[in-house]
Amino acid sequence: MSVQSFPANLKRVYWETTAGCNLRCIHCRRTDVLAKGSPDELTTQQARNLIDELALMGKPVLILSGGEPLFRSDIFEVASYAWKTGLPVALSTNGTLVNWSIAQHLKESGIYYASVSFDGALPVTHDIFRGKGNFERSLRGFLNMKEAGIKVQINFTVTKKNVQELPEMLRLAKDFGAAALYLFLLVPVGCGIQIADSQMLSSSEVEKWLKWVYEMDKQGPIPLKAICAPHYFRIADCESRIANLQNKESYFGLQSEIRNPKSEISERRGCLAGIHMCFISHKGDVFPCGYLPISAGNILRTKLQDIWSNSPVFQNLRDSELLEGRCGICSFKRVCGGCRARAYYAYQNILAEEPFCTYQPV
Repeated sequence: MSVQSFPANLKRVYWETTAGCNLRCIHCRRTDVLAKGSPDELTTQQARNLIDELALMGKPVLILSGGEPLFRSDIFEVASYAWKTGLPVALSTNGTLVNWSIAQHLKESGIYYASVSFDGALPVTHDIFRGKGNFERSLRGFLNMKEAGIKVQINFTVTKKNVQELPEMLRLAKDFGAAALYLFLLVPVGCGIQIADSQMLSSSEVEKWLKWVYEMDKQGPIPLKAICAPHYFRIADCESRIANLQNKESYFGLQSEIRNPKSEISERRGCLAGIHMCFISHKGDVFPCGYLPISAGNILRTKLQDIWSNSPVFQNLRDSELLEGRCGICSFKRVCGGCRARAYYAYQNILAEEPFCTYQPV
């Protein structure tokens, strides 16, 4: 292993429990969302086997996602089994199916944390992405889970259509009592490919709004996180040091210092795909993340521990010296790493440079 490689410390596993969903979102990472569950989905026993293996791999957080995870008839049984095995269990849901009874059942099954997606601060904007009336349905689900004692964060996929609503979305997240607001940069995969040209922010717009995220996160009171935007950590590092300089003269005198990380980075904070997280499809295929369609193996044929430890896909992602283009020569490559999914979309190469970053490394 290269001296530049990160240790394979599995912290989060996203499991696509089902391909079924009640919504047809125009930016979904899937193109084949089903009206009901697929016969190819992991069975209850196969899910139990996966959970048992995760328990032996350090008990990472297990995020039950989809599709819509509530489409699985055994979702409460699976969640309860994972909780009793000692795994922290979270739920990624669109919220529209969560009435009060289901919220209570989720809590009793061991779900401690959940996320609900809102793609607009205004109902009309959200419903453009997710269908008429779904803003109100998602909000009811959000509030039901919160009242049941589950911590609930808001996920917001940033596009040209809704980016101007970010300040209002932050205000609503505070008013709703959200545990956090996670802002996802659009990744062109699945249905997202169809709207990428019209809806993806330019690299300069990304830079502008990531600086806004940095400033708003400092103000609190809820965490504000940029997801699928690893260059945020380069911006945060630079902005924090610029703010500490006393005047412009000293700023220009320290350009070389600002263009380098504060210290040697021992742990990636940007793109965590294949480093601290992985995604498991409803069929058991293992991917670095849900947006990077390069399979590293299948848990029905190979133990997850073997895939995680030995897959060439994961090993390559963990070695920052293998990054190419601007990412390869960037002094922030260990803290950032660039979005490997967007690199793959642009160049069909998981090690290529991040195409939506303005930074020009020396």
